[in-house]
Amino acid sequence: MREHAETTADRVLARDTGRFDDVLKIAVLRGGGLGDLLFAMPAVDALAEAYPEAEIVLLGTPMHRELLQDRPGPVARVEVLPRARGVYGADGEDDPRATGVFMQRMRGEAFDLACQLHGGGRYSNPFLLALGARHTVGTATADAAPLERTLPYVYYQHEVLRRLETVALAGAPSTGPEPSVFVTAAERVRARDMVGTGRAPLAVIHPGATDPRRRWPADRFVEIAARCASDGMRVALVGEGDDTPLADGVARRAARAAGRTVGDAVFSLAGRLTLSDLAGVLAVADVFIGNDSGPRHLAHAVGTPTASVYWVGNLINAGPLTRRSHRVQLGWTTHCPVCGRDATQVGWTAPRCEHDVSFVAEVPVDAVYEDAFALSPFTARTVRPRDT
Repeated sequence: MREHAETTADRVLARDTGRFDDVLKIAVLRGGGLGDLLFAMPAVDALAEAYPEAEIVLLGTPMHRELLQDRPGPVARVEVLPRARGVYGADGEDDPRATGVFMQRMRGEAFDLACQLHGGGRYSNPFLLALGARHTVGTATADAAPLERTLPYVYYQHEVLRRLETVALAGAPSTGPEPSVFVTAAERVRARDMVGTGRAPLAVIHPGATDPRRRWPADRFVEIAARCASDGMRVALVGEGDDTPLADGVARRAARAAGRTVGDAVFSLAGRLTLSDLAGVLAVADVFIGNDSGPRHLAHAVGTPTASVYWVGNLINAGPLTRRSHRVQLGWTTHCPVCGRDATQVGWTAPRCEHDVSFVAEVPVDAVYEDAFALSPFTARTVRPRDT
């Protein structure tokens, strides 16, 4: 029996999870994309709860600043990271001079606590240590520099839980496992102006994803958008950058398939939304349908139900933790369909092959539509999803 036995692990946890004294300024390092930031937000909320007098400064990207600037929440401000290997920017985009200037300015902030919520620590831990904070916590692979309190980095762990475990090292227990982003009344008003008003439920569809292997084929999105429109929903396509032509094309094809006019039941907002606009549109939607992507995670964070398509490996790291309002359908492909390379060995252990083929193509439209139907307010409808 273990009731009164104290193990080494017990002693380590007891020693390394206490709150630090006199913490008035906290730096949080989190580069990456929109989803990466949102996965870290429950941990930031926990820091704010544990250190209510502290100013929390996010060291992030221009996208993070765009989303969080002037928005109520735990982050007081965002300092945009310089181009630095493994922290921000692609390989070869290092800017040592800008990094030096940034570090000098950040050391002047005199941070009491710096939290590495970025990754395995090979590059991000030295970056964090250079800030000169009194206390440091974060994750680390075997080859990464240790911080004052360090959590082992194991790839297959949900990112939200990984970040919550990390800030717990600083005496900041979880305030909840799901990301949350406040949407202002003005954002909701603008969103309703953009999507129009009406009693028909609104589905927002995002057919893109940064990694092409996470993308459900476009014709599947055409079919599900057409089915939603035919069954009485308004359908808005969203996307930015390279996703814009994809979203526009899905809207046109779905409108034709549903026998509707583009701009009537099916329309595209792709390429026309700021992050603030996107947050508002997602907040007024009745359901989001899409891949594992930043907009899916933002829809989740603003409180909108999601019906999404995931590759099975990504579900472990980046899938929703609950199922009442968030349903997933999985692609079970584990080897590249072109060259056969094992895709379950990721990151530094086995660099990916060069093929951009979908790993989720086998997910059926019926299954995703059933999820969207179950999550949508179809109280006035009698039409059930079609059988095939």
